[in-house]
Amino acid sequence: MAASVAAAAGRLRRAIRRSPSWRGLRALSSEASPTQAAAVRDAFLSFFRDRHGHRLVPSASVRPRGDPSLLFVNAGMNQFKPIFLGTVDPRSEMAGFRRVANSQKCVRAGGRHSDLEDVGRDLSHHTFFEMLGNWAFGGEYFKEEACSMAWELLTQVYGIPEDRLWVSYFGGDPKAGLGPDLESRDIWLNLGVPASRVLSFGPEENFWEMGDTGPCGPCTEIHYDLAGGAGAPQLVELWNLVFMQHNREADGSLQPLPQRHVDTGMGLERLVAVLQGRRSTYDTDLFSPLLDAIHQGCGAPPYSGRVGAADEGRTDTAYRVVADHIRTLSVCIADGVSPGMSGAPLVLRRILRRAIRFSTEVLRAPPGFLGSLVPAVVETLIANLVSEDEAAFLASLQRGRRVIERTLKRLGPSDVFPAEVAWSLSLSGNLGLPLDLVELMLEEKGVPLDTAGLERLAQEEAQHRALQAEPVQEQGLRLDVHALGELQRRGVPPTDDSPKYSYSLRPGGGYEFGTCEAQVLQLYTEDGRAVASVGDGQRCGLLLNKTNFYAEQGGQASDRGYLVLVGQQAWRLSCMEKHTAIHLLSWALRQALGPGTEQRGSHLNPERLRFDVATQAPLTPEQLRTVEGTVQKAVGRDEAVYMEEVALARTAHVPGLRSLDEASWGSPIGGDHVYPDPVRVVSVGVPVAHALDPASQAALQTSVELCCGTHLLRTGAIGDLVIVGERQLVKGITRLLAVTGEQAQQAREVGQSLAQEVEAAAARLSQGSRDVAEAHRLSKDIGRLTDAVDTATMPQWQRRVLQATLKALQRRANTAIRKLEMGQAAQKTQELLQRHTEGPLIVDTVSAESLSSAMPAFTAEAWALAVCSHMGGKAWGSRVVAQGTGSTADLEAALSTARAYALSQL
Repeated sequence: MAASVAAAAGRLRRAIRRSPSWRGLRALSSEASPTQAAAVRDAFLSFFRDRHGHRLVPSASVRPRGDPSLLFVNAGMNQFKPIFLGTVDPRSEMAGFRRVANSQKCVRAGGRHSDLEDVGRDLSHHTFFEMLGNWAFGGEYFKEEACSMAWELLTQVYGIPEDRLWVSYFGGDPKAGLGPDLESRDIWLNLGVPASRVLSFGPEENFWEMGDTGPCGPCTEIHYDLAGGAGAPQLVELWNLVFMQHNREADGSLQPLPQRHVDTGMGLERLVAVLQGRRSTYDTDLFSPLLDAIHQGCGAPPYSGRVGAADEGRTDTAYRVVADHIRTLSVCIADGVSPGMSGAPLVLRRILRRAIRFSTEVLRAPPGFLGSLVPAVVETLIANLVSEDEAAFLASLQRGRRVIERTLKRLGPSDVFPAEVAWSLSLSGNLGLPLDLVELMLEEKGVPLDTAGLERLAQEEAQHRALQAEPVQEQGLRLDVHALGELQRRGVPPTDDSPKYSYSLRPGGGYEFGTCEAQVLQLYTEDGRAVASVGDGQRCGLLLNKTNFYAEQGGQASDRGYLVLVGQQAWRLSCMEKHTAIHLLSWALRQALGPGTEQRGSHLNPERLRFDVATQAPLTPEQLRTVEGTVQKAVGRDEAVYMEEVALARTAHVPGLRSLDEASWGSPIGGDHVYPDPVRVVSVGVPVAHALDPASQAALQTSVELCCGTHLLRTGAIGDLVIVGERQLVKGITRLLAVTGEQAQQAREVGQSLAQEVEAAAARLSQGSRDVAEAHRLSKDIGRLTDAVDTATMPQWQRRVLQATLKALQRRANTAIRKLEMGQAAQKTQELLQRHTEGPLIVDTVSAESLSSAMPAFTAEAWALAVCSHMGGKAWGSRVVAQGTGSTADLEAALSTARAYALSQL
């Protein structure tokens, strides 16, 4: 018995560590029709809601909210990390979660958990998938209930035969001082799972960790036997149940969590394949309609599910790649992640280009094919973006293929492909081909790539970017999950920061900030240890019962100051000016570009503000000027700014107030923010109660935002706003930089001064230059003026206008120089010929300000070609120097030809 269990354990370990083949899978019932994927999802959610009292929560966006450690949401637990870490806002809806369930959209591409390279190679990997999960927070239930619920759902609701299910549990980790999870083992045995199908594994398989640090714990996994008793077990993981009971500290040690949690996850695609008796996730109703659409759109042979060597021409691999990638692209773009040049947008760009390459080169699909796969209902939202990038990348792909072919012709049989050439083809080089795609194209031709050289180039690129990167701000003291748990255990309430809104406008126009008397509840050392006292000169952290300091959130920088309120007011007031200005800027952009204009992020500090906005095309100078003018009018009216806390539900259906989903991941109110209830509303010029009245339409006529930030009480204190910078972050997203107050006035003065200089340069050019030297001086002056306009802090609309003007002036100046030089060269050539009326050769010196005066009207290459062709030879060279070959039998005739050609061109 022990030997057979050990053998089965070995088979299970091998099955877990390799991609499942799905071959040999037999339907659960040969008579029943396959269960539709939608019904499988609904059954999961209904089971936990109706039978076990779970709250159903919607899937989070695949764009992580407030979590810079992730490129994409890659697991169902991501949105609940604040609960696991103990940092959830006690006023938020999430703080009340006890038992919840959902189906979460997940993307695993790039970063620590990436399946991108495996997609297409087998029958099960995906970059996008749905994760079915249930959670219990704060000890609401733990191992016994979680295992029982999972077993009940799989065997009684879905009807999976018990003899097809195996389970594994954590067998301990002596190095970490952890014993085996015998509690989970005994639970499975009590549920009736035979001991021969209850197997233990180490931390690699059965201990789950959120990251290098943070909550973690043992997990137990339920596996499905594809073989169904016909021969050796073929096991694939179906459901993972994680029991969060430890915290991985920075030093690598494990400490018990103050509160225990349950976190489970089961892939919908894999579950549907099991229930539909399919040999692959791609053979389920989640993919078959899409595979049919691919077949209809490209004309390739129908999909037949082949892999490896059996997949001749890689046709089925291409089907799987395109089907998976278009799902990922559609979901990501719908959730606001567009293909771009860094971070998650860069990964999405790789996915799009990988799909384009397989669809065009393997499936021979026509241009625009990918966009046609996006459902018509979302065509205007997604298909256009996909089609535009598809068309652009096809040209790059064709050029890249030609470069590769030319390079391969120069290589010897044992040579590696040069790293420099691959790098020039990559996203870091000229053509934008992902390096993994270049490597795949070379792999198909059997040519190895110089990976060591690529690593060197990547390191050089990283060093270059590090030098250009903004300095990382020092992280202050942060309380960890243990410190927060201890405060909760002691019943210490969260710090009351409502006094941060306690300020008023004096009759004379200045702001008065109220004082705040607070009690020190706890002292902390710099490393986060709670202490009773600190010594002189020792840095420490203070936990107060209340504070008037604003902690950074919603894009607004945190306050600075002292326990005795000294020196903080100027900093805070500047932030208030910028924050109210951002609201006006957002409203002005919607007025100029349309009500559907969406914000994509913002940040402000006392010096300037930054605002990211979704745009179909770069803003024109006229639009930028109009936006500035709209803000200036609101500032000039010195409108009152109203702020009030209201019930969150009152804000859900107000015309003109952006939806919570839109605003919550990139607005002045707190990008990536989960709103508290009640929520704070900031309205310019209209009382909040009137703005929130659906019948008033007031929110369509002014700025109304959900916002936790601090604001001016009247708009006039902004003084002025100037947009001083604009650039495209990624396709469809523009970043604006702006200044206010005195800085804005200075920017306008600089712009006016430069405009006058440009006007003066234009006047000089219209007058004309007397000689080449004067023309060159004017050209250089225009160049210096162009540099000044490019770098000055000035209105961006004016910069764009002046740049266009200077570009035209520079062309005119260059044309004037060429005309003067040609006239000068013609004169000097005539003088040269007059001095040398006889002789076969001319040897002399010509004073010239530029090379063009030495070769006035024709190139050296053209001259040599005319002569050498007469001599029966050929010539080559450049504009200035050339050489050639030919017969010297009649040298006098050749010299006559040279002289005649030159004279004919002057």
